[in-house]
Amino acid sequence: MQINISARHGHLSSATQQRISEKVERIRRYYDRVSSILVTVDLEHADQPGVELVVSAEHHEDFVATDTAESLLTALDGAVHKVEMQIRKYKEKLTDRRATGHKHLDVTGGAE
Repeated sequence: MQINISARHGHLSSATQQRISEKVERIRRYYDRVSSILVTVDLEHADQPGVELVVSAEHHEDFVATDTAESLLTALDGAVHKVEMQIRKYKEKLTDRRATGHKHLDVTGGAE
């Protein structure tokens, strides 16, 4: 999995980039077909940094989430949570499409 971290209107230290990378790695636990994650940090407003996550996965369109908060890591946590919810919803749709097996069908009575 490839992780790209970029910043607008500022610079991120290597320690901050490492913490962002560690937090974003959690997404892989929810969906193993993630191919790349693009993290864009907007530092234009120092009191309200923004984070945008674009998660590319196989056989699905990109999952996109944005969030702003008082601190960079809080905004990152919010965006990661939003992507996790999108992935969970997608996986629920996949499992709901499956047909009920013959063993689980309710057979009541016989021919009338």
